[in-house]
Amino acid sequence: MKKGINKCGLCGCVIHNNGGYAEPTVDGRSHRTKHHYVAERFFGRSNNRRGEIREGIFSDEELDIKQKFGEYCYDCHEELLHNPIILKTEMDKLSEIFKIIGANEDVKTERKDKLKRRIITLKEVIRKGIDIYLSELKP
Repeated sequence: MKKGINKCGLCGCVIHNNGGYAEPTVDGRSHRTKHHYVAERFFGRSNNRRGEIREGIFSDEELDIKQKFGEYCYDCHEELLHNPIILKTEMDKLSEIFKIIGANEDVKTERKDKLKRRIITLKEVIRKGIDIYLSELKP
């Protein structure tokens, strides 16, 4: 990579900060964005609502990647990462997994332990799926 040229961490396109963010143009779609690997709200705080503290799902010590981020194009960040397409059949299977591991909820309580377990499980399902898919692509 040439000095001064940034590339999207997913698709590899050249990304920039020259304006046009989110516009339906090539410049808008290739605008550089930061994606935090773990959302601040999972730790009970938010840059969007400064000073407002909520109960966190994770403690600061639990995830060593808090406040770490990658740089991506608008397309990959906003369209792909923030809006994944998960169809009903896949949701049904996730629901089944959550029931089997005891992470389902009949009635919400004050505690977020089961939500935390669902978040960790979904991350694990994605990781395992990526590993399997990648192994199938490699000769």
